[in-house]
Amino acid sequence: MPKRWTDGWASTSRSWRADLGQSVQGRPVQPTYRVDKGSQSFVLRRKPPGKLLPGAHAVDREYRVLAALGAQGFPVPRVYGLCEDDSVIGTAFYVMDMVPGRIVWEAHFPGMSRERRAAHFDAMNATIALLHSYDPDAIGLGDYGKATGFVERQVGRWSKQYLADTDGGRVPAMDELVDWLGKHLPADNSRSSVVHGDYRCDNMIFDADEPAVRAVLDWELSTLGDPVADFTYHLLMYRMPGGPSFSGLAGMDLEALGIPSEDDYVAAYCRRTGRDHLPNKDYLVVFCLFRLAAILHGIKGRLARGNASSAHAAQMVERLEPLAELALSEAKKAQL
Repeated sequence: MPKRWTDGWASTSRSWRADLGQSVQGRPVQPTYRVDKGSQSFVLRRKPPGKLLPGAHAVDREYRVLAALGAQGFPVPRVYGLCEDDSVIGTAFYVMDMVPGRIVWEAHFPGMSRERRAAHFDAMNATIALLHSYDPDAIGLGDYGKATGFVERQVGRWSKQYLADTDGGRVPAMDELVDWLGKHLPADNSRSSVVHGDYRCDNMIFDADEPAVRAVLDWELSTLGDPVADFTYHLLMYRMPGGPSFSGLAGMDLEALGIPSEDDYVAAYCRRTGRDHLPNKDYLVVFCLFRLAAILHGIKGRLARGNASSAHAAQMVERLEPLAELALSEAKKAQL
């Protein structure tokens, strides 16, 4: 971050250090805070303190992808600067706009009419299709990740990360999944794009009045990779149960709610991206569930080490075993 940029914030640096406990709701992995400067409000994202797993919480990568996508007109917050000097607030951080609008925490979009639900689902679908349409080289992200071997690398990464984090303990279903995923690894998909890695309704800000996505948030897991895997992760809302633990759509009357079926939602994405189907979808569903469980396992490990970054960490960890069991049940019925 240039010195001129930090100097411009000098008059408020004391207040935003004091306010570091004011975490924005729902951002449990990367510590996120509101920063007020005069009449303006901004958001600060920082790397958590303490011992971290290699490659985790790379706020510099978040900053880079936000800057690149924002330059294309993709809906992300405007970023102002990246600071990698730990002496400023203790860890690296960046600052971005606080985008007005609403965050929807539950996948069935409660309180909306059937028509508005359908329009919001269509907006989510169109936005992820737009993300996957960009040529990484053309937008300056050609070296943001490896263009091939995405699923194999991801399976290896999350399996290794799960097995290495002994503080999180062992989960029998996770052990079975590590074995299953390795044995059934599909052939590489030759298509590559920028992938978000955690695309779901509560990681975006919708317009307060219209069914439009104003900003996609939380790019910590973004890289170059298989867009089908990225979209399949988004589809997990259809496989997750409802209720406070997972807030999914499984078991709900989608037609009555005005929500497209999983098949119709997939078809809309395929039309927008020039596909006729999603290859390896059943395998990718299992992998995406496993990866999500592995993230929760990592939070469990950080909780055991005393450096979990969210007051809700213990509550989140309670979802680990049910999620692993769901992934294992999907593996047993997968058509490969």
